Amino acid sequence: MNNQPLNIYLFHCTNSLDTETIRRSLGEREKDHTFKTISLPCSGKLELIYLLKAFESGADGVALVTCKHGECRYLEGNLRAQKRAEAVRAILEEIGLDKERMKLIQQGDGGVQSLIDELDRFIERIRNATAESFESS
Repeated sequence: MNNQPLNIYLFHCTNSLDTETIRRSLGEREKDHTFKTISLPCSGKLELIYLLKAFESGADGVALVTCKHGECRYLEGNLRAQKRAEAVRAILEEIGLDKERMKLIQQGDGGVQSLIDELDRFIERIRNATAESFESS
């Protein structure tokens, strides 16, 4: 179970990243996991229902990449995105799923590499949580 490929949905703001850059940066990881990248005009435009729909569609994890605080082109888009991600985490916990399957990643000073590093940690956390729940059942 621990070596099974994961299905990861990655929503991202086109003002801070583009899909092609993400694909190039994922490199070999795309052989090990399935990544569905969804670009948004602003992370704040993403409605809660679409984050939940990703889980309903079989996502093992959902990551939402936003601009850095204070650098959103639309002023508060990343703050709205953060509130929606927190709401999804609360819903996941309420229905008995691991809230750590929803991750908000803020673009940092490390650029795309810091995003990829954060995704690697996110994937490892999901993998460990999946293995633990499988062993306890």
